[in-house]
Amino acid sequence: MFIDLIRSRRSIRKFQDRPVEPEKIDSLVETVLRAPSSRDLNPWSFVVVTDPDMISALSKAKPHGASFLSGAPLAIVVCADPAKSDVWVEDASIAAIYLHLAATDLALGSCWIQLRERMHDAHQSAGDYVSGVLGLPEGMAVEAIIAIGYSAEKKTPHSKSGLPHEKVSWERYGHQR
Repeated sequence: MFIDLIRSRRSIRKFQDRPVEPEKIDSLVETVLRAPSSRDLNPWSFVVVTDPDMISALSKAKPHGASFLSGAPLAIVVCADPAKSDVWVEDASIAAIYLHLAATDLALGSCWIQLRERMHDAHQSAGDYVSGVLGLPEGMAVEAIIAIGYSAEKKTPHSKSGLPHEKVSWERYGHQR
């Protein structure tokens, strides 16, 4: 059931020293290529990275919140061409969440590393840094990196009672059920 998948998905930042099998990587790739996009423009592109040296370089994309990537056996960089669609951020984000859900379904852990609007250092954006590492063409924007691998940490699902139910209004904003 889809709700069970949603309940079990958690952000994983510690991974086993174990590669992700090629057939699972192929399933993840198929998943992102099936992600919906506005007007079927598919402005996104994906770079699948398994080389440990490349993953290590990507883990330095920003000063905080990316270093754990160096312990992941797989990184998928979610990119898009803003010239192809005015809603490229939304399309790339949908593809990224598809990756998270597919990883969970394949018994893999994953975590989103936000890059858009983040800085590598005082002079270069995290996206520009990643573009240079990967040799992306001019104009291609980097949305995020998804770290993927077999989880080396156990996280329990969030309890239903702990969900922020106050964020949901019924019929009119501010009306609680």
